[in-house]
Order: sequence, then structure tokens, then C-alpha cells
Amino acid sequence: MKYNALIFDFDGTIADTLEESIKIYNILAEKYALNPVLAEELPELRHLSLGQLLDHLGISKHRLPKILFQATRMLKKNISTLPLISGMAEVLPELRKHTEHFGILTSNSVENVNLFLKTHALENVFTFVSSTSKLTGKARHLRNIQKTYRIEKEKALYIGDEIRDIHASKKAGFPIAAVAWGFNSPESLESEHPDFMLQHPRDLFALVPEIASSSPTS
Repeated sequence: MKYNALIFDFDGTIADTLEESIKIYNILAEKYALNPVLAEELPELRHLSLGQLLDHLGISKHRLPKILFQATRMLKKNISTLPLISGMAEVLPELRKHTEHFGILTSNSVENVNLFLKTHALENVFTFVSSTSKLTGKARHLRNIQKTYRIEKEKALYIGDEIRDIHASKKAGFPIAAVAWGFNSPESLESEHPDFMLQHPRDLFALVPEIASSSPTS
């Protein structure tokens, strides 16, 4: 299959924001009397779906938007100091050369994403950045992106690191590539049957025929 549209999640897929996000969450957890995230329990938390994680943390649905909004604002302070996922700096520009649409769909803010991309000299690589303020709103946004750019769903691939990314893609009718280097564990992602399971950013090259045939990583 020739994918002419690659759409990426941001946190955990492109940007290594996990450690900073946990720090921010724990500050808010103390403020709102929520359950903190402990370092020793993180491996177990990586197996949980979004609903299970929110239950574990004690976050109710009606409090979630406020907490997410505050966390996003707090992340802005240090977003430009955070690293790319290892390997992405080399992979993203090469992938862009062989795609028509190259975007980001995230629950983070467009402002945060743009600051991060500028820091890493990637601001001109992506053709669009789209944001949803809801952790469960990606399916609708994927459909909107498809309509806006007149993308054929079967030729568009969403790339994300969480179970909710797989659910959103399937709901929107998009193929999904799950990545093993983000928040959810590879085992939990595989149990949701993504179209592709990627172990390293360079594995994305295999999904673009022109790159795969030239074997740039060999």
C-alpha cells in the first residue's frame, strides 16, 4: 500500500514528554487530591487503557478537561527543552519527501507542538498540526482532516503510542501503526490489533515503498 498521508500523534510518538508529563501531573495530583504516579508502578500503568488509567488516578470525567488544560499550559514552560524520540530527527524529513500530507493530530496544544518543532528544526517538515482538547476526540478530528485535505482513508496512516490512538483510528476508518516506544506497552497495543506494530522509528521506512526499495538504513 502506498500511503500518501502520514499523521502522527505527538506526545510519546514524536516528542519524549513522558517524564515531564508525570512531573506536571504529580503537581496537579497534590493540588486536586488525586492519586500520584509512582515510578515503581509505571510499568504496570503502561498496560492500562485510558479509562482504566483515569480510574486508577482518581480522575473523574468532569474534572478531566480542567486538568488537561492546566497540564498543557504547564508543559509549555519546558516544551522547548524536551528531546525528540531517538531516531525521529533522521526519519521524519526522509518520510516527508515521499508523502503528500504529513501532519500531527494531538491532544496537546498547537502552540506547544509548534514550539517543540521549531526547537528541533522541524517546523517546515509538517504540512499541518491539528489539536483536540479532548483525550477521546481524535476519531472526529481524523475524519475532519480526511475531508479537509480530501485524503483517501486507505491511503492515510495514523501513527500513535496509545491504545486510544488505535481505537480512534479504527473508529474513523483509518489504518493505524502503533509504536512500541511510547506510553502504552507493546503487549497492550498488540492486543488491540493495530495494522502495524513498530519497534523503532526507522521501521516507518518499510511502509513507504520508495524508501523501502532503496534500503536507506541498510
